[in-house]
Amino acid sequence: MDIVSPWMTEDVVMMQDSVRKVLEKEFLHQREGWEEDGIVNRAAWLKAGELGLLCPSIPEEFGGGGGSKAHDAMLAQEVERAGLGGGFGVGIGTHCMVAHYILAYASKEKRADWLPKMASGELIGAIAMTEPGTGSDLQAIRTKAEKVPGGYKVNGQKIFISNGQNADLIVTVCRTGGEGAKGVSLLVVEGSAEGFKRGRNLKKIGLPAQDTSELFFDDVFVPDENLLGSVEGEGFYQLMNQLVWERMLCTLGAVVSMELAIQYTTEYVKSRKVFGKAVMDYQNTQFKLAECKTQAHVARVFVDQLMQQLLDGGLDNTASAMAKWWTTDTQFKVLDECLQLHGGYGYMTEYPIARLWRDARILRIWAGTNEIMKVIVARDL
Repeated sequence: MDIVSPWMTEDVVMMQDSVRKVLEKEFLHQREGWEEDGIVNRAAWLKAGELGLLCPSIPEEFGGGGGSKAHDAMLAQEVERAGLGGGFGVGIGTHCMVAHYILAYASKEKRADWLPKMASGELIGAIAMTEPGTGSDLQAIRTKAEKVPGGYKVNGQKIFISNGQNADLIVTVCRTGGEGAKGVSLLVVEGSAEGFKRGRNLKKIGLPAQDTSELFFDDVFVPDENLLGSVEGEGFYQLMNQLVWERMLCTLGAVVSMELAIQYTTEYVKSRKVFGKAVMDYQNTQFKLAECKTQAHVARVFVDQLMQQLLDGGLDNTASAMAKWWTTDTQFKVLDECLQLHGGYGYMTEYPIARLWRDARILRIWAGTNEIMKVIVARDL
C-alpha cells in the first residue's frame, strides 16, 4: 500500500521505502515471540537504534536522525502497516515522545547524556501519568515529590505505563506544590534509582507485545537536574503542549488501521464464496465497504490537513482533540464492520483483521479518553 500524503517530503518518501523493507526483514518474524513474552526484547530495541528507527526527528547533535515530526509520523504509519503496531509501534511511539520531552525541557547536559543513548536503543523511555485513582484528570495527580537537599524524594504509584518493564528513563508526573495545575512538575526517574520498583506486566485485551506496568516510588531520590523545565510547576503546561503530538500519533494510527482493514476485507470478500457467489457480489457487502472506504478517506484528508498544520507550528489543542476522538471512534466502527464481513474467520487472531480490531479498542482511552477530548472541544465553543 503506497500512500504519499501532502506533508510527506521527498526525503520522507525515500525513508518510507527503506523503513518498510527493514521492518519486514528484521522485525516482523519476531512478533509472535514478543506477543508470547508480553514484551519486545532489548535486542530488538538495540537493532532498531542501529537501523535509525528511534528518534528520527531528534537533532543529529544529540544522536537523532535530524528530521522533522513528518519522519516520526511516517515511521508510526509504517510500523502499523507492517502489522507491528500492537507492541513495537506503541513502544517506539512512546519512546519518541519521551525524547521530545527531554529535547524540549531538559538541561543541555541531560540532553547530551540521554538523547544519544535513546537514539541507539541503549536507554528506553516511558511516560508515567496515570495513577490507580486518577486517569485523564492530570490535575488530580497524587504522586508527591518532596524537596530535599540536592533534589526530590518521590513517593507514589503509577499504573498502565507503556514500556514500563523496559524503561530506563521515566518522565514522571509529580506534585511538587499545592493543588491544581500549578502544583504539577515532571521529573525524570531513572530505572536504576533506589526505591523505584516495577510491578506486574499487566495482562490486557489487546497489545499483547507491549509491556504495560505498575510502577512504585518509595522515597526515590531524583536529583535537581532531572526536573524538566527551569522551575517547578511547569509540568501541566508541558503535558498539554506535548499531548497535541501524542494525540496526533493516535490519530495517524487510527487512519492507517482503517485503510488496512478495508484492504484486507476487500481481498477476503472477493475470494470468499457463499451460496455460489463471492461475498463481494452481494449488495450489502458493497454498501458496507463503500461506507467504510468513505469514512477512511474523510479521516485521511482530515489528518493530513492537521499534520501539515502541526509541521507549520499551527496545530492547537482543540483541533488535535477533535481529530483524536473522531478518528478513533470511526476506526472502531470501520474495523467492526470489516471483521463482520470476515465471518468466523474475523475472530481468529491468525487473520490480521482480528489483531487490528483487538488492538484498536485502547485508542479511545489513550492520551485522554474520548469523553475528555469532547470536553476540550466544548470549551472552545
